[in-house]
Amino acid sequence: MKVVTAEEIKALDERAVSEFKIPSLLLMENAARGLVDQIEEKIGRVANLSAIILCGHGHNGGDGLAAARHLRMRGAIVSVTIFSPIEQFFGNSKIMLESWLNTGGTISHEPLEKNLRESRLIIDALLGTGLSHPVTGDLEKVILLINKVRRAHGITVIAVDIPSGISADTGERMGASVEADYTFTMGLPKRGLFLREGLECRGSWDVIDIGFPKTLVDQANIKVELISPADLKGKPLARPLAAHKGTFGHLLIIAGSRGKKGAAAMASLSALRAGCGLVTTALPSSIDSIEPAVMEVMTLPVLETEAGTLSLKAEVELLKAVEGKDAVAIGPGLSQNPETVRLILNLIAQIEIPMVIDADGINALASDLTVLNNRKVAIILTPHAGEMGRLSGVSSETVQQDRIGIAVSFSQKWGVTVVLKGAHTIIAAPDGTVSVANTGNPGMATAGTGDVLTGMIGGFLASGRDPLSAVILHGLAGDLARDEMGEISLIASDIINKIHIAILRGNNPLNPIF
Repeated sequence: MKVVTAEEIKALDERAVSEFKIPSLLLMENAARGLVDQIEEKIGRVANLSAIILCGHGHNGGDGLAAARHLRMRGAIVSVTIFSPIEQFFGNSKIMLESWLNTGGTISHEPLEKNLRESRLIIDALLGTGLSHPVTGDLEKVILLINKVRRAHGITVIAVDIPSGISADTGERMGASVEADYTFTMGLPKRGLFLREGLECRGSWDVIDIGFPKTLVDQANIKVELISPADLKGKPLARPLAAHKGTFGHLLIIAGSRGKKGAAAMASLSALRAGCGLVTTALPSSIDSIEPAVMEVMTLPVLETEAGTLSLKAEVELLKAVEGKDAVAIGPGLSQNPETVRLILNLIAQIEIPMVIDADGINALASDLTVLNNRKVAIILTPHAGEMGRLSGVSSETVQQDRIGIAVSFSQKWGVTVVLKGAHTIIAAPDGTVSVANTGNPGMATAGTGDVLTGMIGGFLASGRDPLSAVILHGLAGDLARDEMGEISLIASDIINKIHIAILRGNNPLNPIF
């Protein structure tokens, strides 16, 4: 499913009308009917439900006014409050206001706080996707009042398209923003629903089909796509009957240091659980075994520094170990020892098979990005915001303000795929396309989950499957672990223990047993 900016959805609206001859009023009517359908699906029948709809004078307010009419047609008790003089309504919003009034609707002039408190449902149709400046004045007071009443009285708040006060493009809170329980977005999801404060304010979300033809969306040059398990490439994942372990690739993992053997163990086990046929893990010689944690993994003890990290003297041996392998995963638990950093950079510059680089591999890379120059092999980087900041020379806060833009810029500049971890992981490819992972949860913000992801991506790389499917399955495994363990108690090994179920579900997304 495509994810759009405000300008992209505006262009789709205009083309739907001008080229496909779909009346704009019909699009708005579809949006309103779909909104009420979603309310009944998520909350229950609206007959006798008291609802207040707060409308601005723009397109978003028009959707709200049309929805008010449909709610009343289904038996709801509807109050409408507008926040602009009637003469400021224009176009379709003006028509929907007139339709509301001409069919017996009224504009409420009751004290707003009283109206809000006495309603069971508050519908926010104030601002929509066109917001370009901070919310101030009376609208700011209204938004803060909505949030106050919601918290104090537990009244359900629904946002039309996007919570008012949230940037549709960046997810930034523009002054004040509505905190919704549900957001029903029109036509296609907006980027801001998956970024920054938009994540916190949207609540549960769904898309309302307003009647855009598939051809219209397919023809648009929309670079960002939301990816769910049902969208995974390479299904089915079943193995050929004549397969043997070599059929599914041999991954070399370069990981670990004194005190950080667990990172290597988690990456190794995750690669196997992801379907890799063979895994060899290179470790400092003093910790050359990760058994009994992962008995199925072969280990390669190599020379180490006095600090118990990989030594620069291990370079020749590690490059020899790359021979005959199908992919390399490098980084988990390696440390930032200066000698180890030099080793990592030398390896990245010379390895000629696909690589996934994480953790201390990324930290090393940040010190000398020139090793990426003229690399012809597929390289996947899996930074969190802090690591992405070090790679890009900016703060982690700056990264969070423009997760998509910074990931895309770095990916295209250096010719690598960037998997920017976080709430809705961003996957940016060198061709400028972006995937937003629609799996994962806050419980995964715990030590070791990145090592699990590295192992899974490495396993997919080595076995010749789409490695970015591993990102979606990693999040799905985390969601399955969350459902059983809760978010607070979830740890990385819980995710490993759900990889097999995630793969089964990814292979059979409609199977009712899941």
